[in-house]
Amino acid sequence: MKEVYILAAQHISAQSPLCEEWMDNPLFYDEPYVRAIDPDYKRHFAPNTARRLGKILKRALLTSQQVMQTSGISHPDAIITGTGLGCIENTEFFLNALTYEGEELLKPTYFMQSTHNTISSLIAIDTHCCGYNSTYSHKGISFECALLDAFVQLKNGEIQTALVGAHDEMTPSYFKLLKRIGYLGHAVNGFGSETALALMLAGTPQEEPLCRLRGIEIRYGTDREELRQAFGSFLQRTSSSLDEIDAVMIGTNGQPSNDKIYAEICPVLFPSQRLIRYKHLFGESYTAPGLGLYAAAVCLYRKRIPAHLRIDTPSTEQRGVKHILLYNQFENKNHSFILLSSCGK
Repeated sequence: MKEVYILAAQHISAQSPLCEEWMDNPLFYDEPYVRAIDPDYKRHFAPNTARRLGKILKRALLTSQQVMQTSGISHPDAIITGTGLGCIENTEFFLNALTYEGEELLKPTYFMQSTHNTISSLIAIDTHCCGYNSTYSHKGISFECALLDAFVQLKNGEIQTALVGAHDEMTPSYFKLLKRIGYLGHAVNGFGSETALALMLAGTPQEEPLCRLRGIEIRYGTDREELRQAFGSFLQRTSSSLDEIDAVMIGTNGQPSNDKIYAEICPVLFPSQRLIRYKHLFGESYTAPGLGLYAAAVCLYRKRIPAHLRIDTPSTEQRGVKHILLYNQFENKNHSFILLSSCGK
């Protein structure tokens, strides 16, 4: 079976957009709710295009265009998107207008751009791609499902390239709802935010791919023994061992109910591995694991893990990194393992 490589990645998030400034000069936040930092869209889109697109669509389209330009692949064989909320801001605009203005004089654009699969469809229309197009909306594992779809098809040779995205926006009203039910807004050193990420995957490497995607596993359930056995099987399938993993990227976000699960599971599954994190920089959202994968891929490409990502000894930087495992869980029900390896010598 073929190997799978991540050729390029681009993000718009709570960190400086469309760059890797977070590696050396990260932005830290004290407030519980932070929206993504948008670039100057006037430099990338015509005024009429920018005006008719919502924030999430502009972010998705721009990040996708950037990775296609970087990778040199203008027509990927598949466009696959993971999104927990879809175009929720447009949905709110349409429903608010319907509530307060009645059914007359409604703007059709908000309705047309309010569905989850609008994101993948817009990218396909812009790139004139008529191939496989799919959207996964499964709350906290939406991105992993999209990545798994692309990975399986690439491994089996059904496609040669895939544009995989992770896109979510966090509106003020939706954040208030999540805060009310206790999901966000009560963290120490954690915040809710937004995700816009595009990855270009391919079955053959180019000159300098970011890293190699060796395997992905999604498990459902709360039984710790079953999870431990599943992780052991995952290591066997990827022809790897726990000893060769340099660091484990986990999804702690400061919420006690969330971090407690990692505190219970990590000592069992990764007793001697260094633990690193990402949500204290990029924030929490349904597709935040995509930003974790992006951060790990950049670390492998640069062969170092910045001190501000480390949990154990944050004053030191880790160098010579070759293998990073990502472990994320959602509501202690959905668990995912993603193994990345450096392509360099």
